[in-house]
This record gives sequence, C-alpha cells and structure tokens, in this order.
Amino acid sequence: MCKNINVPEIFGKNVFNQQVMKQLLTTDTFESLKHTMEEGTPLNLDVANQVADAMKQWAISKGATHYTHWFQPLTGITAEKHDSFITPTSEGRVIMSFSGKELIKGEPDASSFPSGGLRATFEARGYTVWDPTSYPFVKDHSLCIPTSFCAYTGEALDKKTPLLRSMETLNEQALRILRLFGSNAKHVTTTMGPEQEYFLVDEKMWQQRKDLRMTGRTLFGAKPCKGQEMDDQYFAAIKPRIVEYMEDLNQELWSLGIYAKTEHNEAAPAQHEMAPIFTTSNLASDQNQLTMEIMKKVARRHGMVCLLHEKPFAGVNGSGKHNNWSIATDEGENLFAPGKTPRENAQFLLFLTAVLKAVDENQDLLRITVASAGNDHRLGGYEAPPAIMSIYLGEELEAILKSIKDGTPYAAGSKQKMDIGVDVLPAIPKDSTDRNRTSPFAFTGNRFEFRSVGSSLSISGPNTTLNSILAYALKQYADKLEKAKDFEKELQNLIKDEITKHWKIVFDGNGYDSSWLEEAERRGLMNLKTLPDAMARYLDEKNIRLYTELGVYTKTEMESHYDIKLEKYCGILNIEVETMLEMINKDIIPCAFKYMREVANTIADIKNAIPPAKCAAETALLEKLSELTDTLANKSEELSKKHSAAKQLKDNMKISMEYVQKVIPAMAEARAIADEIEPLLGEDFKPYPSYEDLLFSV
Repeated sequence: MCKNINVPEIFGKNVFNQQVMKQLLTTDTFESLKHTMEEGTPLNLDVANQVADAMKQWAISKGATHYTHWFQPLTGITAEKHDSFITPTSEGRVIMSFSGKELIKGEPDASSFPSGGLRATFEARGYTVWDPTSYPFVKDHSLCIPTSFCAYTGEALDKKTPLLRSMETLNEQALRILRLFGSNAKHVTTTMGPEQEYFLVDEKMWQQRKDLRMTGRTLFGAKPCKGQEMDDQYFAAIKPRIVEYMEDLNQELWSLGIYAKTEHNEAAPAQHEMAPIFTTSNLASDQNQLTMEIMKKVARRHGMVCLLHEKPFAGVNGSGKHNNWSIATDEGENLFAPGKTPRENAQFLLFLTAVLKAVDENQDLLRITVASAGNDHRLGGYEAPPAIMSIYLGEELEAILKSIKDGTPYAAGSKQKMDIGVDVLPAIPKDSTDRNRTSPFAFTGNRFEFRSVGSSLSISGPNTTLNSILAYALKQYADKLEKAKDFEKELQNLIKDEITKHWKIVFDGNGYDSSWLEEAERRGLMNLKTLPDAMARYLDEKNIRLYTELGVYTKTEMESHYDIKLEKYCGILNIEVETMLEMINKDIIPCAFKYMREVANTIADIKNAIPPAKCAAETALLEKLSELTDTLANKSEELSKKHSAAKQLKDNMKISMEYVQKVIPAMAEARAIADEIEPLLGEDFKPYPSYEDLLFSV
C-alpha cells in the first residue's frame, strides 16, 4: 500500500454514490431515486432534473468539463461520446448546464458499431439509456454515466442490456422457488468477482514487436532457456517496478469505488493477477471494463504495457478471468451456501441440482460465451481448463449427491438412506470442497468459479448466459413443484431424478489429462475446440427457445450476435496472418540473410588467413540457416495462398472454418521454422526482442 494514503478517505471519491447523493439531494429526491435503483421504477422528469443538476455540480467540483454516456457496445470494449456542460447565453458567454433528459438518454450513432445487420449504415440512430443501478463517476475530466445501448427499433446493441434482462428473469424464477420453501425474500440478485490475470512487459520492447502491437500476442518466439518450469513465479516476491505499478493502480481503482482486494504474481514470468471483492453482476461488469482500461493506462505511465490477451506467449501460462458467480437474496442469504439445517440443505440441493441441469443441457452456450480467437489458444493449455464443460463439486458434496442418486447410505453422516428435508440429511460444512484448477466450472463453498472466461473478455456475456440457463432450469422446476400435491415427496423425487439425469456433467479428476478427452466422449459431453465449432450450435432451436422465452435475447438479436462473433473472429485472424507474413518477409528473413552474410564473410576471412582451416562449425551453421530460410520462405508463400483462398469465401462461417482447418495449421508450420531460426542468430542480428527479453525485463 502507498505511504501516506488514507484508503477510506480516497475510496470512491470520484463516484457519485449513495453517500454523495444523500449529501446533495433533498430527502424526497433521494428516496425517489433510490426506489428507482432498487425497484426499477421509471424516474420522474422533475426528479431527473434535480439529480442531473446535483450530479453536474459535483462533477464540476471534481474537475469535469464534459459528460458522456459510457456504454459497452458489441466491440468488447467501452465507448464514450463527450459533450461539454457549456450552454451559450445571449451575452456571448456560457453557463454550465445539464438536464434530466441529457442524463437519462443520449443518441450516439448506432451505424458505426457492430450490429450484425440490425442497423444499416444509413440507419444511424441509436439510444443510450442511464442504468441507475451503476453509479456515475468522473474520469479524465468527464462525468461518465453508465448506460445501456439499443437501436432505434429497440434491439439491444450492447452487452449490458441482456445482462440486466438475465438478472431480472433469474430474480423472477428464483423467487418462485423460494416461496415454496416459505422464504420472505423480495429480491434475488447475482453477484460476481472476476479474478483478472494479465502480463506486464517493457514498453520499449513492446514497440519493437509488431505482433504484440498489432495483435496483442506474439506470433513468433523461441522457447526461452527458463520459463515457468521451476514453479518459482507463483506468489513470489513482487518486483519493485511492479509494486510501484500496483500501488498506482490501486489508488486509481479505489478512487473509482472499485474494490481492488488481492494482487500477486501468477504462474508465468511477468504474469500477475488482481481480484476485487464481490459485487452485483452489472456493477461488477462495469467495473471490470473500467479496470482493464485503467490497467493499460497506468502501465504506460510506468514505461510498461499491460497485455490482456489470453495467450500472449506460446508455451507458458495463459491469462484467464475466473468468474466467481453466486446468487443471494435481499435478506442476505447466499443460495449457493449449503446451510446448517436439513431444510436449508434441501433448498440448497435444489439450486445445486438446477446448476447441474443448466450446465449439462447448455454446454454449448457456456462454451460459446467464452469463445474468442484468443481464448481458443488458451483453453486446454497451461493452467487453463479444457474446452469440455464439466462441474467439480468436491469429494464430500459429490458423495452426498451420489448417495441421493443411488439411494445408498452416506458414510460420513448417517447410516440411513438419505431423504430430502428430514433430519437424516446431514449439515454440509461451508468448506466442503478442495480446489481443482483444471475444472472449467468448480464449486468453491458458496459460489461457482467459471474458469473458462478469457482475460480480455467482457464478463457481461458469460454472466448473462449463467443467469439465463439457471433461470430456465428453475422455471422448469417451479412449474412442476407449484403443482405438486405432496411438496416434500415431489421435491425428493425431482432432486434424485435430476441428479441421476445430469450426473455425467460431474467430474472431479484431472481435466488436463488426455484420458479425460476419451472419458468425456464416452459420457456424451461436447468438445467444441474452436469458436466456429461452438458458434455452429448457437442458433439451434433449443438455444433460441431458452433466450426468447426468458426475454433475454430476441431471435433477431441472436442472429446478429452470430454474425458479429464470426466476423470478429475472421477479422482477428486476417490481421494475425497479415502481420505474420509481414514479419517473415520484412524482419525474420532479412535478419537471417544479414547474419548469413556475416557468417560467410567470417568463413572467407578465416580461410584467407588460414587456408587449411575447415570452418566446419561455421559452414554447418550457414547451411542450416540457408535451408531453414528457404523453408520459411516456402511456408510463407503457402500461408499467403491459403489465406487468400479463405478470404475469397463469402460466408463468415465458411471463412472461419477455412481458417481453422487450413490457415491456422499453416501459421503454426511457418512459426515452427521461424522459431528454429531465432536461436541460431547472433544477439546483434535478432529481428525482435526474445521471449527471455520480454518475460524477464520487468
């Protein structure tokens, strides 16, 4: 922690939170706004005008001159259009003004953002609408107002709107279940805590790497003499330069009300992690987007670059964003916490069973929501779960569910067969699980850790999917249980039947082991290795039915997302191939030629001085470099032809599959040759900073 920093004093100082609202708004205005925030009721225009004026005055006191509706378009990053507070007067001067209408709604150009055909270029109008559940904040002299973004015709053009929809539908279905257990809860919300992994590299070296600048990852790089094989990076002492960065980052995040809590070195050299305290899903999503932006900004202040790509370096640990997901009532009850009494356990077991059902029946949707060109490189790699979806429950909890499924005694508790909701059902300890780093979806005591999320991804998408698939499972359960004549009996039968039906999704072994691939196939689990493999299932009838019945997405929105994801995938691969070809032809081969000329001149000089000299080592090196360079040139030509053929195809899915089947393998072949050349070149002839330079320079 920084010296002389009073954390409670600076925390949230740039956020228009409830504490500030209480100070600047009248009691009636504050209560009206609070009601809107908690219940979702429309905000009266008079109230909005009062809120806007107070917000303006507060923002100006923080140095703001502009305001912007801050939103999450389907680009994966945030967007801002800044307007000043100035309004001209008749005397040729200006006043600073900001109205309720300007607070609530904006009209950015919707045609310039990805829409998947929802909006044409000539159809420019779109709307941003204030999300009052996410607090405004001041950043870079602008008042930033978190908003949703939709088309003129009403379709969502962002990631926040579906997330808010999914939170509401999960609230509705969870309350139906809770009423059956006699709960007085009025609202259920989802909470999130994303563990953000990242790399830091020296900015000067980053500037010398065209691949890092253009694509965010290294397209070439020979294996360094030392990587992470000594297991000496994880939780190691943090280097002074990184400490300074983290201290600066913490201050920035704390001032924006972001609960930055944990920081440490990760498994790979130059890799680190920052984890916040849990908060509601939509606020967590906004804050994570803001966190990624600030991490990059602060890194540049310290002469470094923050890499958020899922796999910036081949052969070492990739970066994920472990999505810690839970649900709780307004009474403070965590619905994924086992509880201390049999009846609480019965409720917990029903929600747990619903998760099993949701994950098993929607393996494709979970894989789709974490699919990206970058994450395809990570999943199944170092320290990352496989592309196959499964659930880890821990030894004790798995044993309890197995005893219910099989109708056998639970050895650790009673010697009787277990019933649901009666005294023979044992209390389940809070810490009833170990950790399984290889599981994509692991129960960790009172939450689920979705480990497949990529480091650069918005968490809005994964959490929209998690909320939706659980809501759909709970809806089916509620439809059945609400009609039951004997609730206890129907509950017991339902839990047992569903555990049995979805048992195949439970796996407590090593997800890195190749035997799991065979076992998963025997179980009938999906192995969707790439984004195109996953997206081919997105518009399946069952997926459209789930999202449309819940009101999370319309069919039209889903069709647009399908096009956008494939188009983005193709765009990324196109940039990577073009960059790779340019680096081969402008950097690697010329450097190899230059070094070969140096070696050839050395051979000639030696033989002139010592005619009998054989120069066997020099000649062998020259021959090897010449052969490899010729091979690389041929591989480059093959890659270029396959890339051109892929681009000729008209359909994005066909282009994507062509990349997967032909272009990416050709890229791997070219890289293998280039990486073989790199260590043969003299230090002064390297085409770019090596992995060793990048990973150990900070």
